[in-house]
Amino acid sequence: MHGTIFAIGDIHGCADKLSRLLGRLPLDRAHDTLVVLGDYLDRGPAARQVLDQFCELRAQGVHLVALMGNHEYLLQEYHKSGDQALLPYLRRLGLEDTLESYGGASLAELAALSFLPPAHRAFLDSLLPYWETEEYLFVHAGLRAGVPLAAQSMADLCEVREPFLSEEYDYGKRVVFGHTPFATPFITPHKIGIDTGAAYGHLLTAVELPALRFYHAA
Repeated sequence: MHGTIFAIGDIHGCADKLSRLLGRLPLDRAHDTLVVLGDYLDRGPAARQVLDQFCELRAQGVHLVALMGNHEYLLQEYHKSGDQALLPYLRRLGLEDTLESYGGASLAELAALSFLPPAHRAFLDSLLPYWETEEYLFVHAGLRAGVPLAAQSMADLCEVREPFLSEEYDYGKRVVFGHTPFATPFITPHKIGIDTGAAYGHLLTAVELPALRFYHAA
């Protein structure tokens, strides 16, 4: 049993919005599940404080399910491979904002991820590609239709947009996702999109399931 499920869309370093949103959720910390859909880093000013909040929630015993976003995925790929060709892409994703929240870091510290406190490194190492219940499938970006879940690529799970967004495919469970920002939550019979562009000056959104009730923080 997972109790009530609360899922939060892309946070992108918006720690104040996250704190306000968490304060509005009627989360029973002993029984409910909190799912965060990835993209905790970059673009916003306080990535370090975002990860601090998640580490604190876990320390308090909250059942927190944290998924891998494309921003975390690319950072870890750079760490594993040392491929300098990834640096321009990481910078376009807003990496400097994350590094600034940790007081700045050299390229050597970036490659080794040594600027991260041990608890934050452990949090990033714990990120899941997806999470599912009997009724819902939670993922950062989306899925490829007709591909078994175990065979989905990390690149698609973290980065896909089309044709996932426009197709009306039944995945057997309702897919709850982030990654693509919408002005308001995106709802179809098979999908719920809850990235509402927090890093672009818009709202941070959570959905309560199965009630399909939305919560926001500005």
